[in-house]
Amino acid sequence: MMRIFNLLFLSFLFVSLQSSANYTLPAYTKLTLDNGLSIYLMEQKEVPLIDISVVIKAGAIEDGNSAGLNYFTARNLTLGTQLLSKSELDQTIDFVGANVFSSANLEFVTIGASLASKDSLKILPIVRDIVTSPRFEQNEFDKLKQRHSLNLQQGKERPSSVINNYFNRLIFGEQGYGSIIKGDSQSIDSLTLEQVKQHYNHWYQPNNSAVIVVGDFDSKQMKQQLAKLFSGWKNTKKITSSRVKKTPKATQSKLLLVDKADARQSTFLIGGKGIERSNENRVGISVINTILGARFTSWLNDELRVNAGLTYGARSRFRSYSQDGSFAISTFTKTETTVEAIDLALKTYARLWEKGIDDKTLASAKAYVKGQFPPKFETSTELASLLVNMYGYQFDESYINTFEQQVDSLTIDKTKQLIKQYFPQENLQFVVIGQADAIRKDLQKYGEISEVNINDIGFGINK
Repeated sequence: MMRIFNLLFLSFLFVSLQSSANYTLPAYTKLTLDNGLSIYLMEQKEVPLIDISVVIKAGAIEDGNSAGLNYFTARNLTLGTQLLSKSELDQTIDFVGANVFSSANLEFVTIGASLASKDSLKILPIVRDIVTSPRFEQNEFDKLKQRHSLNLQQGKERPSSVINNYFNRLIFGEQGYGSIIKGDSQSIDSLTLEQVKQHYNHWYQPNNSAVIVVGDFDSKQMKQQLAKLFSGWKNTKKITSSRVKKTPKATQSKLLLVDKADARQSTFLIGGKGIERSNENRVGISVINTILGARFTSWLNDELRVNAGLTYGARSRFRSYSQDGSFAISTFTKTETTVEAIDLALKTYARLWEKGIDDKTLASAKAYVKGQFPPKFETSTELASLLVNMYGYQFDESYINTFEQQVDSLTIDKTKQLIKQYFPQENLQFVVIGQADAIRKDLQKYGEISEVNINDIGFGINK
């Protein structure tokens, strides 16, 4: 009996030590093919699944005056290859129960697939063909345009789905990080298949791309398989990309009022400039933001939801890109309590400077953040997504491997420094979507007001 007890105790101790140990990114292999294609391989043997992602460094920041071009190009890739029509492609993927997708953001495109490891020899060549030899069929292109335009129109019925587009334009202007990823109905309607082909031919090249594979495979065999699949992909021209310049901080408070005449509530964002992904203080800032508005027991949620009953939820967030970023407080409330909710959000936000963070609150947030961190990277899909972001946003694993040490090292004095340096306090920017006639007059106290209608074509915001 004593021996069993000792074994149980040792097992418990081992698990406890493991759970308290600092999380580090699992080992992975990185190599580059002769054509410049980067390859990341991370073996994860727990389940017989594989996640593959092909990342292209082409984002909406390169759209210029053709908003949505990069997104629409990515969407067209999965509408068939030179060997398989869309229906044939869908049937082949569905037959083995795989999932293939494409996505695009401001800085890069991802073509991904989740599959059973036993099907890799069948699905990986299809992923290769989707990326390197898309079909670009006029009929499928036209049908996608029609569906996408309808989705854009429907999105205007949900202010939360479009408010970030208005906010980004207000913070960053019409180009760069103010670009509208999915475009608007006018820009999408004007897109041609020839534009998509030209965009594809410029950006989709191996020396501008990476293949990331995570899951149940043998690295040596996978390396050989990928080299065979992608070595024939050629670089056809020199890639010229626009360097995104950092937008200066606002010099005055501004409020964009987006009129939605049938709205029964107001949805709003309040914020300003944030931080880039590589910021050395990103971890400490995230802990402070957790206290302010990134968990259910945050200051903002407590005050606006629990105590005042003005909303079902209030949050704050930092959205970071490779060269810049934004900060925003977000919530929604009844039309008649719009100003009350904004005032309370601002009052709660001001606690960062007026009262600061005490030891008990900081300790609670640090424990919460450390507890939430490892579960974000448990599955092969989550790890693949992490490697995608590392490549696309140009940061390395030091953020992951030193995360818990950085959390532990955060002190009260350090929080004061970070709040002063990185949380925008003056010249805040506001976006409010709601019934303009009912709230316009009362919003004037927050800053210079400009106004657009949510049904207008485009976003109509000039920096």
